[in-house]
Amino acid sequence: MAVVSENIAELALELGRAMNEMKSRLRQQIRSKISEYDPELSFELLEIIGLLWRKDGINQQEIAEIVSKDKSSVTYLINSLVKRGLVKRVENKNDRRNKQVFLTPKGRQIRKIIFPWVLDLYQQAAGDTGSDQIRNAIALLKKMTTNLG
Repeated sequence: MAVVSENIAELALELGRAMNEMKSRLRQQIRSKISEYDPELSFELLEIIGLLWRKDGINQQEIAEIVSKDKSSVTYLINSLVKRGLVKRVENKNDRRNKQVFLTPKGRQIRKIIFPWVLDLYQQAAGDTGSDQIRNAIALLKKMTTNLG
């Protein structure tokens, strides 16, 4: 029985490595494309903008948790986005210390330019993979993540 779980553990390790490699390659290609559009727009800044495209109005703590960065790093990145006019902070009505982060019209506009590039890269990555295979992979990764608590 121990041999089976050891093989599963090794397979899970290899899956983690493959995911990291894919993320690294996508990140490199996205960085390259971003620099053509705006050399001062980093991948990290775009990561926060992309998150806000999906969940506009979340607070800095939530952003930090989702992008797996410490709160001070996220504060620095958001300050940079505020200076560039891409996001704004708004005090929460119930807790004035808790600031929500929203995209500005300029921040939303970037989506029209960059999001198609990102989708093209993911289409390239998917290649001839079927949608059922991708759905199964998503379910597997979510289950493995849940297993970690």
